[in-house]
Amino acid sequence: MLLHIDSSADATADSVTRRLTADFARAWRERHPAAEYRHRDLATAPVPPLTAAFPTLGRRVVREGFVPPAKVPALIETPAEAREWELTLPLVTELAAADTVLLGVPMYNLAVPAALKAWIDRVTFPGAFTHPDTGESLLAGSRVVVAMARGGAYGPDTGRTDLDFQTPYLRAWLGRLGVRQDRIHPVAAELTRVDVLPHPAAAAAASATSLTRARATLTALATA
Repeated sequence: MLLHIDSSADATADSVTRRLTADFARAWRERHPAAEYRHRDLATAPVPPLTAAFPTLGRRVVREGFVPPAKVPALIETPAEAREWELTLPLVTELAAADTVLLGVPMYNLAVPAALKAWIDRVTFPGAFTHPDTGESLLAGSRVVVAMARGGAYGPDTGRTDLDFQTPYLRAWLGRLGVRQDRIHPVAAELTRVDVLPHPAAAAAASATSLTRARATLTALATA
């Protein structure tokens, strides 16, 4: 299954990440015509932020030894906790079922959008992806492709890599969930806002090159 998640607040054709994820999804579905595909748009259907009942329930699950999702309902004590679990379980279930996860992630203020962070906070429920018998991560075999867009440049030759809190954060978070680092594929299109932000004249060509390279990389990943 391909789980396709868009997080850009811009739901128009101006969104670079939406164009990139659409290209990947199209190529992937052509390659896997019989496979299941799910698309979740975190801008048009946002994930509700956590309430106090979420960590309360989470701590109870931890005290019980990280019980699997099927056993969480038996630990729920209040209607608020039931509501939090009702919002969380579908997200956890579809993430666990995905062989490939496609994340569209624009850089907002040097990091990821709040809409994506709300989804991350909710799916990172204690024990949700831990095999109840082996203790291994259920996401160990998952592949995650991250289509990113940045208005500036943060590559290794820019002197600004320390300002990229997007890529290392996602790698660290996915690693904590048990996704292997060699199964995480961040692909960035940089200088995507040369039309509105002040940049040197040469930036327009660099922007076009970066976008072309990102598209080619994503196509290769989609058809692998």
